[in-house]
Amino acid sequence: MKRAYNFNAGPSALPLPVLQKAQAELVDYHQTGMSVMELSHRSKDFEQVLENAKSSLKELLSIPDTYEILFLQGGASLQFSMVPMNFLSADETAAYVLTGSWSEKALKEAKKEGKTAIAASTAEGKYRSIPKQEDIILPDEKIAYLHITSNNTIYGTQWHEYPSFEGVDLIADMSSDILCKKIDINKFSLIYAGAQKNLGPSGVTVVILKKELLDRIPENLPTILDYNTHAKSNSLYHTPPTFGIYMLSLVLDWVKEQGGVEAVQKQNEYKASLIYECMDEHPDFYRPHADKDSRSIMNVTFTLPNEELTKSFLQQAKDKGFVGLAGHRSVGGCRASIYNAVPVETCEALVSFMKEFRLANVSHSQN
Repeated sequence: MKRAYNFNAGPSALPLPVLQKAQAELVDYHQTGMSVMELSHRSKDFEQVLENAKSSLKELLSIPDTYEILFLQGGASLQFSMVPMNFLSADETAAYVLTGSWSEKALKEAKKEGKTAIAASTAEGKYRSIPKQEDIILPDEKIAYLHITSNNTIYGTQWHEYPSFEGVDLIADMSSDILCKKIDINKFSLIYAGAQKNLGPSGVTVVILKKELLDRIPENLPTILDYNTHAKSNSLYHTPPTFGIYMLSLVLDWVKEQGGVEAVQKQNEYKASLIYECMDEHPDFYRPHADKDSRSIMNVTFTLPNEELTKSFLQQAKDKGFVGLAGHRSVGGCRASIYNAVPVETCEALVSFMKEFRLANVSHSQN
């Protein structure tokens, strides 16, 4: 079996041992005579899957008992609406930091629910950087929360130090970098993340929120869009994405087997350094989109000297088994998404190809 060099931005690479275990258990899960996809979500067998996912996430992120862990559907995009529906009251303003397309979309949905303000934006610089703490200006009104997108898949930027304001709830969309590095969970009042980057397959969204926030939720929300509904029912108010939660549980077990988040972070930083160092050695040929102090260790974005070379690079990469290297249509260029499950060897193969391609084409870049 030959595995692709998978750099897809999402759905993204999954650990091979996880896929193999799921394959082995697919038809008969733990001698039940059924696939995990056939189990009742009310059964003890699935309850064990759900509890393992919760306990593993709690262990890996050091989540205290003062937080709820929910497994929801609708992707992170539904959270763009659920967050303001639950926590933005009529006399408050929600503050958003704009660092890319997904934060723009989150703000767009919040505007439909109440008053908002842009606390900082790096749009004028084509989203090449992450704002510093001093660049974030909160509005004078009563603040409902401050919202950030922790990693920006399209532009290849990432928060390395999170903003903190006394008395202000920090909410983060961590869809594309959750579990990639150690974080202090206590700095956040709510974290949400679509699973399809670092947690598992698409279809599951993790929400981690302080229990005290649940008291702020208005009573007139649609039942399914109220966080209280899911907290009270242990994410079982209606049929959850059972197979997705099962796969997420296996991925979390795999992270623990690697040595936990600290070990995964060390490997992620090494993988990213391989690619960035290659580009920094040849700035005339490979040009990173993100400023150096804002570079993501999950999504490496770059351009080549011209469109002709870019097309040639992507085609030759495809011929050699590299998948998902085209940049997002709004930015162009190239993007290597190197999430937790992407092996070091895959990144090493990319760097080797980048060096070979430059040597073969450097004369064309000067035309």
